[in-house]
Amino acid sequence: MPVTINGLAASTWSDRPHSPVEWEALAASQSINEPPFEAPANYKRAAGVVTREPDGRVWLVAPSNAFGGYQATFPKGTLDGKSSQATALVETFEECGLHVRLVRHLIDTKRSVSYTRYYLAERLGGNPADMGWESQAVILAPASRLKALLNNPNDLPILQALSPNGA
Repeated sequence: MPVTINGLAASTWSDRPHSPVEWEALAASQSINEPPFEAPANYKRAAGVVTREPDGRVWLVAPSNAFGGYQATFPKGTLDGKSSQATALVETFEECGLHVRLVRHLIDTKRSVSYTRYYLAERLGGNPADMGWESQAVILAPASRLKALLNNPNDLPILQALSPNGA
């Protein structure tokens, strides 16, 4: 593991939030404007993050045991009482070990069983080695390799939102 990535230390996020209230406070401190989040009937609501480095590379997770058939994907999780912004921050830390700042709303899209709000984010710190059990690996991928690495068609709308015309 390098000591720094794009000039930011790759070190454990030692003062991270530990409770839902603390995650909500963090989300409120960096709150971004976003449209209403309306999920279709019979879909769970979820939130996720696309974290892009200044050099254009993007962080992905390889779910443990290729959960859901995903070889690689973006971190996300079901809203379990937290706001979508707080959920996105929690999931990025739990699945990638990263501390991020949400930059803007990226896209709302249907997944297999969820309707997920994705945010574009930038990394403030953290360490991918601190990923949780849900991830088998954390990948920092060049944007040109995303289509080859993301094997599930559910990720295509996100890639389209990241295209030069969409992001």
